[in-house]
Amino acid sequence: MTRAQDPADTPIADRIEDVDVATEMQGSFLEYAYSVIYSRALPDARDGLKPVQRRILYMMSDMGLRPDRGHVKSARVVGEVMGKLHPHGDSAIYDALVRLAQPFTLRVPLVDGHGNFGSLDDGPAAARYTEARLASSAMSMTEHLDEEVVDFVPNYDNQLTQPEVLPAAFPNLLVNGASGIAVGMATNMAPHNLIEVVHAARHLIQHPDAGLDELMEFVPGPDFPSGGTIVGLAGIRDAYATGRGSFKTRAKVAVEQLTARKAGLVVTELPYLVGPEKVIEKIKDGVNAKKITGVSDVTDLTDRKRGLRLVIGIKTGFNPQAVLEQLYRLTPLEDGFAINNVALVDGQPQTLGLRELLLVYIGHRVRVVTRRSEYRLRRRRERLHLVEGLLIAILDIDEVIQVIRSSDDVEQARTRLSTVFDLSEIQADYILELRLRRLTRFSRIELETERDALLAEIADLEGLLASDQRIRALVSDELGQVAEQFGTPRRTLLTEARAQLTTAAARKAAASASLEHADVACRVYLGATGRIARVDRAEGADAFAVTVPTRRSKHDAVRSRIDTTSRSEIGALTNRGRVIRFTPLDVPVLPANGVQLAAGVRIADYLGLADRSERVLALVDLTSDRPISLATAQGVVKRVSPGGYPNRPDFEVIALKAGDEVVGAGQGGDDDELVLVADDAQLLHFPASTVRPQGCAAGGMAGIKLADGARVIAFAALAPAEVESAVVVTVAATTDTLLGADPGAAKVSEFAEFPGKGRATGGVRAQRFLKGQDALSVAWVGPAPALALAADGSARQLPESGAKRDASGQPIDAPIASVGRRVD
Repeated sequence: MTRAQDPADTPIADRIEDVDVATEMQGSFLEYAYSVIYSRALPDARDGLKPVQRRILYMMSDMGLRPDRGHVKSARVVGEVMGKLHPHGDSAIYDALVRLAQPFTLRVPLVDGHGNFGSLDDGPAAARYTEARLASSAMSMTEHLDEEVVDFVPNYDNQLTQPEVLPAAFPNLLVNGASGIAVGMATNMAPHNLIEVVHAARHLIQHPDAGLDELMEFVPGPDFPSGGTIVGLAGIRDAYATGRGSFKTRAKVAVEQLTARKAGLVVTELPYLVGPEKVIEKIKDGVNAKKITGVSDVTDLTDRKRGLRLVIGIKTGFNPQAVLEQLYRLTPLEDGFAINNVALVDGQPQTLGLRELLLVYIGHRVRVVTRRSEYRLRRRRERLHLVEGLLIAILDIDEVIQVIRSSDDVEQARTRLSTVFDLSEIQADYILELRLRRLTRFSRIELETERDALLAEIADLEGLLASDQRIRALVSDELGQVAEQFGTPRRTLLTEARAQLTTAAARKAAASASLEHADVACRVYLGATGRIARVDRAEGADAFAVTVPTRRSKHDAVRSRIDTTSRSEIGALTNRGRVIRFTPLDVPVLPANGVQLAAGVRIADYLGLADRSERVLALVDLTSDRPISLATAQGVVKRVSPGGYPNRPDFEVIALKAGDEVVGAGQGGDDDELVLVADDAQLLHFPASTVRPQGCAAGGMAGIKLADGARVIAFAALAPAEVESAVVVTVAATTDTLLGADPGAAKVSEFAEFPGKGRATGGVRAQRFLKGQDALSVAWVGPAPALALAADGSARQLPESGAKRDASGQPIDAPIASVGRRVD
């Protein structure tokens, strides 16, 4: 018998194999490239995580580091991940952990960090100095892992298992974005607003054939954690359509008076991943190189209470807005962002648009919910099987005890129980382990109640699994709950791009141009849906030459307009009785030929209104000698004395009573006609001269006498030239039905049909209610023609003008949300 030859005994010369170097290098490189792409650099399109991030979240969940527990050392987390799941260095793991905890990097952070986790300009402290635990949002990423919702795969040494993908209760890839460099490819995905992404996903679940335009109604663009402004939406659409696109991001900058004679630029938001120290360094380099002029000093006043506050002093005689344009061009106050949506789909890297990303995520959640429901159904059937066995035993417990006592061993007892009572082996084992205290009448009632509950749950789960529509509806409902729990308002402002300097000569001319820019005459429009835009008057022209679009588009009804200059200070009057000062220099400029307010920006975003219940009602000229006229929901009317307004960024122009709010405002002289319309269809108008102008602190005077429960819903101040052509639009509806279920009836009447009454009287009826109608939902008074809009800004058809003042309205096909005048 011969011994097998040991390879070690083989001469070295006989163990040498000739290998083609090119073939070996190609195979080794491809294997390395695949490992980098699949195991390190690219996120999975389902949960939006790279392997190291997924392993960190899973291990922290396995360690019990929930939000209601204390923090633990980050080094401990890194050690657990490295030792059990991630065969790479501790620095790579800690870097990934830090990124998951940084609120300026992720839109919804997944790790709750304690300690110095770094800033945009400085790195974090070492892992031994920081502590971490899971954030509440991360719990929704890892929940239900114990219900077999995803597959588990072996770790690097086949001793443990880890999830192939996390359940991911929200679209993490779109919400938090991703970046990574692989071999031959890279990914760079922008963060988005959780609420907007969830709304788009739910719409796609309900309407699987929805196109990109429909989805962009919900997701208009990225939403960076640092805020800022995105300039130019064309690149965003390209990225959503093809997976690739680029755009510019700008800092949020306001011009403030630092002292009585010195103005400055105050930066409160920066482009994504741009730190204040980097901006300061670039400004100093530009000033020293004499490329940047007009800047006197730069001070960083950032603190935890006020957040980012970078103050750039402007030298006397320089236009702050012109200096700002120079800083946009030469410093990181304006930065580019290139979207490259590359992610793994079924293990293969793909470039995905917005619709494809949502479809992959929705498919993943449908599979998760389906597997979870199958697991719960299986467990409830198993429990029902045991409960039914217990009920059999309790019904004849004396004989059960006799069978057990007369048996020689456990095996014989199990066999005899199965034979005598027709039980399965599992039921027999469960009965043998039964404690005597369960053998009470009360326990029997509990078991019967549990059996009935299990039968109901099993029937519900079977019905759920049999209906794909119910599963998708459940996925949609769970997404809505996550958005409600973790969603926050949008931070990044979206604006259309300004004209770009395309030639080198144009850019050189702009760079050498004087910073003393002329003050341009402009007309600022406030749309009925809350969008603001401006039109500049042509140089040398005596009047505005505005062309009205022949085809109506979204948001094209005007609520208020004002003629001013681009550097003048104007005010935005809100329903809280507050006037906010601003200059229209940064308001999007529309071409005079074909003005469309849809290209404007939401004034609430432009002014930074934190409370979404505060709405801008009108624009006012703070330098005019004409009083501001306004009315409130409780029937109060006031004219504010012109001039002498408080020299503050915002101030109140009326002392409102509790529960009251301003419903409309205008600006004019004593010959104006003031009009109030209540929701009980009463209209009152009287001369403005009957209302004495008062100071800002006054509370106004009685305008209209209201019936019990009635409120004013519309106010207008008509100039003498507008009275003759003015119309009254009213929409009656039923208040006790669901919103939008009954569009109601609309009526358009000539304003001349309504007789004037004295101030503080009840007025006259503006519309007769039909059966089932009990209030006006919308009212508007202004120059014809009136334009009606839906809640999303799309056009709505109004009846022809000429109806009697107290006639009933004509039924309309769709709800009307607002009415305004046409652009002129």
